[in-house]
Amino acid sequence: MLGPFFRLAMIAPARQAAFRRAAVAHVLFCAAVAWWVISTPRANILELAGYALLGAGIVQGAVLIGWRLTQIPKSQALEFLLTSPIQPKRVFIAESLVGIARFLLVQLTGAIPLGLMVFAGRIHWFDLILFVVYPMIWGIVAGVGLTVWAYETILVKRIGEIFSGLGILVYLTVGVLAGERLRDWLQALPETMAETFFLGFRGLHEYNPFGIMQFWFDPINGVPLIALERAIIVAVVGLVAGGALYVRGMFRLRGHFHDRHYRPIDSSRVAQTEHIGDRPLSWWAVKRVMEFSGRVNIWLAGGFGILYAAYLLAGDAWPAWMGHAVFAIFDRMGGAPALITGLSVLAAVPAAFQYGLWDSSTQDRCRRLELLLLTELDGHDYWNAALAAAWRRGRGYMGVALMLVAAMLLGGRVAWPQAAACVAAIGLLWGMSFVVGFAAFGSGMQANGLGSMLTLGLPLIAVLLIRMNLPMLAAWIPSGAVYVAVAEPLTWTWFLGPMAVGAGTIWLARRVRERCEGDLRRWFDRNQGTQTAAV
Repeated sequence: MLGPFFRLAMIAPARQAAFRRAAVAHVLFCAAVAWWVISTPRANILELAGYALLGAGIVQGAVLIGWRLTQIPKSQALEFLLTSPIQPKRVFIAESLVGIARFLLVQLTGAIPLGLMVFAGRIHWFDLILFVVYPMIWGIVAGVGLTVWAYETILVKRIGEIFSGLGILVYLTVGVLAGERLRDWLQALPETMAETFFLGFRGLHEYNPFGIMQFWFDPINGVPLIALERAIIVAVVGLVAGGALYVRGMFRLRGHFHDRHYRPIDSSRVAQTEHIGDRPLSWWAVKRVMEFSGRVNIWLAGGFGILYAAYLLAGDAWPAWMGHAVFAIFDRMGGAPALITGLSVLAAVPAAFQYGLWDSSTQDRCRRLELLLLTELDGHDYWNAALAAAWRRGRGYMGVALMLVAAMLLGGRVAWPQAAACVAAIGLLWGMSFVVGFAAFGSGMQANGLGSMLTLGLPLIAVLLIRMNLPMLAAWIPSGAVYVAVAEPLTWTWFLGPMAVGAGTIWLARRVRERCEGDLRRWFDRNQGTQTAAV
């Protein structure tokens, strides 16, 4: 049964190209991490490298495993498989194993560049195993978890959001505000209760994948035998959690498909006429991207951003009874400039990937365009719809980034020209990502590869240029311009890059807006009737 699924994954040109791009990007990323570690003598460099590799593994797992599995139920063609002798559980197993195999192969490509650190004497073989295996485990957990979250019922998602909100509140209160002062805060509680609470939170802090990376490479407090024991425990917990989520996904595939395509619409549904107005495509695009709104991520980013902004404003007046270790860690990792840049890139992700109008396959896009191109909609309507969807999805992150810029300005950490330049660079980053992403949408270019280059590739290049002490050259990259504006003294050479990118963005925006409808019609004529194996 598995043969046809693996065969299709290997012969489909688009999936082959996506796999190759992911493998090449991972090799380059691991090579950059290895070069960073070898060329930097900092004590915590291995810990930061572990964080980077673990984060990259989680993102790749979500993309290579979760994205494919969450898109499959959107196509009604799945109904033929669900009504065939192949059980829905087997369909899920086959598709998920294909995604997991592709993800593991991509991860293994990074073992060679990472192995250079062993020959350079920077790490041992056990460290290399941790660098390779841990991102694999937690990338699979992330991909399967994303799938199960997408498959769950609306009620379960609402309950999950409530618990997630409470968890974020506890984390911000206990892990950030209290921090290293937690024992002092707990003195108001009975001794037994305080000790139980402290040990529980300490366990959560230490027994997680990022905590493992920190303890494993801690040159002062790290004990190799204890670090190995913790790593094994957390890995087993991850595998057990991934297995439980996997079983849940197996049994939810058919139910999720029925919820999407056969859920009855009763009279209790709120009327949408007044919300649609005279821009139905914009309304639909916004509604589409907000199906999985990512509110939990916004709450986490917003909550931490508010606390960090308060810390920046308070400065030396930050109360001694509150923790500051978390903020000190962020300061060592780049501080507010790095956080502002990261949030700006997150805000630009929906603009680059064009979630509002893009479809997951050539067939789905042809079917949708077959209806849209018969209407009186023109290129301006497509532009407005994509703009509304991208802005609605990314505005929360941008708001947090602007709040941190304001905190740096009011706290006296940057001058007003630097703050103004940073705000302009944030707008340029978002605008350039949207225009390039919309150009890809109009021409039919696959959004995943281009979006990954805009949101991962270019920021990585900017980091390398900054590490090479070339900040003004990094300013030619929009994400680098955001960082350099508030991290370096502002000079006239900084404006050269943003002005050139801005001029190119304006020219491209005018061109793609006028040619959008014609490009879509030409793409439709070329691809109508394309077979499934071509995706």
